[in-house]
Amino acid sequence: MFLLFAKGKRPTIGDIKEFAANSPSVSLVHDPSAGAPIRLASDHGETVAEDGSGARLAHEGSWVELLREGLAFDLDGLAPGDGFAVPEVEHLFDLQEQPGPARFEALHLTPGHHLAGGERAMPVAKGLIALACDLVQHFSGIEAVAWPPARSASSRQYFESVVTAWLGGGPFPALGLTAFRQTFDGALQSVGLDFWLDQELRIEPPLSTDKVASTRLGVRLINQLVIVGGVEGSERIVAPDGSRLVLRPSRNGKFIRVWRE
Repeated sequence: MFLLFAKGKRPTIGDIKEFAANSPSVSLVHDPSAGAPIRLASDHGETVAEDGSGARLAHEGSWVELLREGLAFDLDGLAPGDGFAVPEVEHLFDLQEQPGPARFEALHLTPGHHLAGGERAMPVAKGLIALACDLVQHFSGIEAVAWPPARSASSRQYFESVVTAWLGGGPFPALGLTAFRQTFDGALQSVGLDFWLDQELRIEPPLSTDKVASTRLGVRLINQLVIVGGVEGSERIVAPDGSRLVLRPSRNGKFIRVWRE
């Protein structure tokens, strides 16, 4: 996850120490800034071998490890070190224009190395998003949050609102942590749901003809699918308008197809 700041406004390690000291749920567990050697890291923040292709030098003083509810996360790109470039996004939520490198630079928040391989487990992903929300609430300089699996960017206000509701037991933020796009054949297809389920949702025409109504349906379905963990066989449900719908995995298992019975 990327936290977007106006250029020159990224926090320092001292600012993060203050954040952790004032947070009831977050603690600073590793601060490698004092006289530490440099490490090699990829442009996406992963540690790589010294001869790793595409690696960049990153001073240890530009990142910290934070602990939230027993899970550790790395926050990289702190000032005065180099920030991260803004990732490419296609789907905007409560943003008037595309956030770009001319105005913004980013911090990169990732699961700690001991969680490698478990990044998509719900407790880990939810913990990372909760920590991002904590940071948004503390640092007024965060102007937007980018979520690469959905190629989305949300304003700080929108992100805080939908994530706080979800963490409090409300619906999954389908508009933000996933997105929707129209396919060439007129279907409405989710973007980024495969991060959570290994499947994307595909609402078939003519059910997808009304984009507003089909998006609302998609939001409801994604919330339910995240709860139950996807679809393995054919299922029938009743839509909000009372019509009967069929949900069935595609032959390759990558999509959950939805159409009116």
